[in-house]
Amino acid sequence: MERWVVYAIISMGFAGFTSVVAKQGLAGISAELGLTIRTIFVCLFVLIFAAMAVDPAEIKSLQKVNYIWLGLSAITTAGSWVFYYKALKMGDVASVALIDKGSVVIAILLA
Repeated sequence: MERWVVYAIISMGFAGFTSVVAKQGLAGISAELGLTIRTIFVCLFVLIFAAMAVDPAEIKSLQKVNYIWLGLSAITTAGSWVFYYKALKMGDVASVALIDKGSVVIAILLA
């Protein structure tokens, strides 16, 4: 099995678990506050991961196009997270996650 497939399967497992624990974390608070707290934790974990996994010399290879596309990706991710958390707060995990996976169709059409 190719390495990217293994990573995709692991990602799928984390994504499924994420929805369930996020729904529990939203109990008694707004979707906006829940998303904010989650995002702070994500930022911390990603920075720790980057400190361990990214060669500092690689930073010098960044180009303007990297910043543009990754910035656009951040905007779309933020939009996805905001509306996902609003839906998760209002709906049940299984239904919200199922609809969210419709994003696969969009990715296929755009790829």
